[in-house]
Amino acid sequence: MEKSKFLEKYTLNNKVEVPNRLAVAPLTLFASNADGTINDDEREYLKLRGTGIGLYILGATAVAQEGLTFLNQPRAYNESDLPSLEERAKIIKSQGALAINQIHHGGYKANPELSGSEPLTPSKEIADEILKDSKIKTKEMTKEDIKKVIESFALATELSIKSGYDGIEIHGANNFILQQFYSPYTNRRTDEWGGSEEKRMKLPLEVIDACCKVREKMNKPEFIIGYRLSPEEPYDTGLTMTETLHLCKALVTKPIQFINISQWNYFKKARRGEGAGEERLKLIHNITKGKTALLGVGGLLSEEDLNKAFNTGFSEFIGIGCASMINKDFGILLKEKRGKEISVELDLDHPEKYSIPPVLWKMCCQAQDWLPPVKGKPHQQIDL
Repeated sequence: MEKSKFLEKYTLNNKVEVPNRLAVAPLTLFASNADGTINDDEREYLKLRGTGIGLYILGATAVAQEGLTFLNQPRAYNESDLPSLEERAKIIKSQGALAINQIHHGGYKANPELSGSEPLTPSKEIADEILKDSKIKTKEMTKEDIKKVIESFALATELSIKSGYDGIEIHGANNFILQQFYSPYTNRRTDEWGGSEEKRMKLPLEVIDACCKVREKMNKPEFIIGYRLSPEEPYDTGLTMTETLHLCKALVTKPIQFINISQWNYFKKARRGEGAGEERLKLIHNITKGKTALLGVGGLLSEEDLNKAFNTGFSEFIGIGCASMINKDFGILLKEKRGKEISVELDLDHPEKYSIPPVLWKMCCQAQDWLPPVKGKPHQQIDL
């Protein structure tokens, strides 16, 4: 059997060569210590999954205390975070993959029990309405708050460079803070940070600029910068493909190396706006092709799935998430032409096969739809 094309090398627009087109998509592992430091559960998970991978994106590293969203979340906002950041990067790079640190701020989705403060939001009234069942009250961001968020992403970039990462991915997806600002549903501001599409786009673009300036200041042109976005929102007044394509046109003018599209189905078609009825990734790739690499993810579990996705030509990189959780040797199996041995569901009777951290394993046992399919249990793919 000839080598799958997604196992070929790829050169990014900053001349960095990636070993292959296979990426591990950012996953929230709930695996660090309470203070964000690395522990043996996290080490064990990471050290088993980087072989045969091109880009390994480590998920949701918090850029600020007030942005903490997940239990046991890694951090990149103090010099004291450097030892754990360094160790994570070293573990991934020792397996031959490029280590990409996803940097994240939850905005109004931050957890006040973890952060110790009210969650920040572009617009308080709608955020409080969204969170009414939890009774969490938010703080509408001042201009100073916004400035601090930009500075936090920049500092996280600096710490990622110092700790030896090959790059960062700016988390602008899944309705976290940067998407909250771009979305007309969650951003009801009337100042320079809201209102028109251009003003709503301002925070994501300024964060990118700040991260790029850090790279320039530290003289690291080889440092990779990516951006993750969610292409549509389900609300009637939320983001449509029209706005997403406008954002992508702005993104490709920036000196970034890849855009990662967060969705549950690689082949999902646009629902509303420009290009409705056509595959989202195809629409976006028409903009990014020849300028910035595109990373597509969504429900790809088997070698057959990956080949089908890659053969569309919609993206330069193919991302796996659940497949990496199920198969800690996914990259090895592909490299050794043993793709038929890839499993597509978890066997809860054999937790030793996966080395999945305890909190995340407990979630898997509940067969939640955003986690891998479980043997003997129904699994409904999320559709957003």
